[in-house]
Amino acid sequence: MFRLTLSTGQAMVARMRRSAPAASMAVRHMTEIRSRMVDEDIPQSVRDNIREFPMTTLWAEDSYEYTTPVTSAHMIEGDKVSTLDSVAISPDGSVIHGRYGPIPEPAASSIPLEFLALLRPAAEGAAAIRFLNEKAGGKKGTVLIYGVSMAPGMAAAQIANAEGHAVVGVISSHHSGNDDFGLGLKHMLDEPGTAVPEEYAYVKSKLRELVKGVVTGDEGYSDVDGDKYLEDFKDLFVKYCEFYPDTRPAAVKEEDYAFSEDNMGKDKEFWDINMEAYLSQFPPGAPPADKAKLDALFTKEQFEIFRQKFWKQTTALICDDDKGGDCGDFSPPHLVQSQIRDPEPVSKAQEVSSGFPFRYSMLNKENPKELDAPVGGKVIGAVICFTPELAAAANAVAAAKTLREKAEALEFVTKTEKQAFLAARSVIQNADGAPVLVLGGKLPGMDSVETTDADVKTALSAFDMDDAGKTKLNYFVQSYRASDFPFYAAYAIHRANEILAGPRQIVVLK
Repeated sequence: MFRLTLSTGQAMVARMRRSAPAASMAVRHMTEIRSRMVDEDIPQSVRDNIREFPMTTLWAEDSYEYTTPVTSAHMIEGDKVSTLDSVAISPDGSVIHGRYGPIPEPAASSIPLEFLALLRPAAEGAAAIRFLNEKAGGKKGTVLIYGVSMAPGMAAAQIANAEGHAVVGVISSHHSGNDDFGLGLKHMLDEPGTAVPEEYAYVKSKLRELVKGVVTGDEGYSDVDGDKYLEDFKDLFVKYCEFYPDTRPAAVKEEDYAFSEDNMGKDKEFWDINMEAYLSQFPPGAPPADKAKLDALFTKEQFEIFRQKFWKQTTALICDDDKGGDCGDFSPPHLVQSQIRDPEPVSKAQEVSSGFPFRYSMLNKENPKELDAPVGGKVIGAVICFTPELAAAANAVAAAKTLREKAEALEFVTKTEKQAFLAARSVIQNADGAPVLVLGGKLPGMDSVETTDADVKTALSAFDMDDAGKTKLNYFVQSYRASDFPFYAAYAIHRANEILAGPRQIVVLK
């Protein structure tokens, strides 16, 4: 899997240092930043730095010959650039993490600094899956994650997925409206794993049905009822024959070939020629249907034979075969009438064509094999990722003493906080007694797990690319190159803390 990195400003230019268009790109980006200041609530200090930045220096191609090299990468921690969740290149060339110390080879030289800066949330996710594996005795199962769009949640989801678990993720409220992110996250998870928005999860019955389907592999498809399908087919067949009788030149409505002197008088000379060409594109009308003979002679076996002919014709049309495969001119009503007059051998109905995906038989009452969903297995645990909205509601409920007071507390938090709390509770209830862990912060009454050196190694291994260029763990990263544009650090803090910040991890490069 390729690295999902969104570069900003000079980070884009740095890849093309010697090109004149690179400088032009930087100028355009700086212009966009300045124009956005009108609409964005950017701190005044950052506004002043942006306005005072000498854009004329960007025009000099030589200025990119000596662009300041990136030597460190930092996560955003609240309203500041983090020093602990950071990684830096030391004078001797080694890579040092602010929290975990020296990064060993080959990870130090093969993993981009932007991703090494995210080592702490990645290790937290690895620790949670390690803990759940231990409690489950190494058995594969289903892992539920609330806040799967948060950094620890994305790590837990992808590591669990790589280890063979099914993952049901709930995207927290401030990211749930981003359809592209939700789709991308689903593609990171193998079936039967999936991800749903928070609005889906706080309706408890909806999440319960989803989890049940993933755990059991039962997606709610009913068994094939050949008798019911045949009854519907016969009913529609009789109506078709009555609506498009063979007394018409083609299977069209009467008004489609009726001549009107008022509207078509000027085309009277060429009417027959034009109408013949027009009607030739339609199938012929249907012969009269005898309902008694249809019920008596057109059995499920004959219906199965008819369906096989239909498949062959469809394949012929898709392949642009003018001969229509083995069917010649294809008129379904005439084929049915032919089978009623001269029923074909029942043995033909038992023929199985493996070339038709999602094929099911009217005789064996089995759904197509392609509809068989993988079985996720029993829920082995749940992960709840800390979000400010969830924390506000959880603390309000925990502070209340009686059940009535707890219910009242939920009515006095914001709608977003209440929905976050209900969705998280729904995830916990679907864990059905399995361990539940909180990541990325503390929530009242919930357990967390300590990160070990082994978890850090697991995260580094997940970040590393294999020989096929794929990784077990990926993030959506947006980097701000403050080594060349110092005010980018303050701007990155602003973007990380703005209302409804996007589902990406912001990293400051220095």
